[in-house]
Amino acid sequence: MKSFAELNLSEKTQQALRRAGFEHPTPIQAQAIPPALAGHDVIGTAATGTGKTAAFLLPILERLSAGPRATRALVLAPTRELAIQIGEELERFGHGRHVRGAVVIGGVGMGNQAAAFREGREVIVATPGRLVDHLAQGTARLADVEVLVLDEADRMLDMGFKPQLDRILAKLPRDRQTLLFSATTGGEVAEFARRHLREPVRVEVTRSGTTAERAEQQVYLASQDEKVPLLLALLEVDDESTLVFTRTKHRADKVARLLERAGHKVSRIHANRSQGQRRAALDGFKDGTFRVLVATDIAARGIDVAEIGHVVNFDLPHVAEDYVHRVGRTARAAASGRASSFASPEELPLLRGIEKLTRRELRRAAVPREASAFRDELARAQTARAASGPAGRAAAGAQGQHHGRPAARPGRGRSRGARSGHSTGRGR
Repeated sequence: MKSFAELNLSEKTQQALRRAGFEHPTPIQAQAIPPALAGHDVIGTAATGTGKTAAFLLPILERLSAGPRATRALVLAPTRELAIQIGEELERFGHGRHVRGAVVIGGVGMGNQAAAFREGREVIVATPGRLVDHLAQGTARLADVEVLVLDEADRMLDMGFKPQLDRILAKLPRDRQTLLFSATTGGEVAEFARRHLREPVRVEVTRSGTTAERAEQQVYLASQDEKVPLLLALLEVDDESTLVFTRTKHRADKVARLLERAGHKVSRIHANRSQGQRRAALDGFKDGTFRVLVATDIAARGIDVAEIGHVVNFDLPHVAEDYVHRVGRTARAAASGRASSFASPEELPLLRGIEKLTRRELRRAAVPREASAFRDELARAQTARAASGPAGRAAAGAQGQHHGRPAARPGRGRSRGARSGHSTGRGR
């Protein structure tokens, strides 16, 4: 497909696309929009940053431009940030179409969200946890939903949202269209699709588990004690915007403090931050106020920043699929970027799981131990530990063991218990 006109989109939609600066459809848009317009269920597999959002929003807008005033489309996303991003795209593409939308997420009051349901806003974009809250209170009205979209379905299932999804789907009409988009489609996603989609058209722009093609990827084999010195050394090489992923909220806070101490403009985002703090951190990262954003995997989906030059996996993810989504934050669309991963000896099983999923061996890069930033930070940390005495050294050692623990399995490494624990983080 060379133009949006060839996709049988209306002139109003084409005008909206031109206003938004869209000239040609991406491969996922070119392949997914026609069957979606025809009313078929669709399973779309494509890497992050390839235009999946427009691939499901444009058919929804075409379908809902005429018809009754009621909630007729439901879009589910795993995180607040991704839901907000989808809501912004809906507003951009739906301008002048008389299709009203609302974003239903945690971290904010429920009053305006309940009002959106009462008003029959045509498109509801929601996180599963908050939508279940509305179902429990009787404020969600889903009886007229014609189209269900599950965006980043693999992430929703991995975060433990299956019970919430089952409860939501039980409230939807059986006679509906379902569009499922994901970067990976094995395991739980395949089983979920088998149960809930009807004769879906499969669109696979990139093979499941494929990382961003233009991302230059490498791994540094470094001990836990070397990770902060290594990060500081890499930040000295250039002035690229840098997104740093850590495994835990505590680690994110600690790394952010150390980067601030070293003079870098940095912010952080994780589940313990309020919605306002998370939004301020993202906005500051987008406009260049902060060069570095330190995040847990809550940010692996939904960070819509045009050019992130460098993604750093300070800790390898326990779930190999999360690597795909982390790396997808750089080299979006036609851009290029770097992805650097730090692997301690305890994390080598996780590294092998990532390489198995992505079907590629990551290039081993040399740790710049002679760089002044590396040596200075390593010496500072060693001095601080020595000054803290035996108790401090013992605590530091225990903390390193905790954060470097290997996963139960190198692929989808969380236990069922760990997954169910994630489902309580409703406001994500």
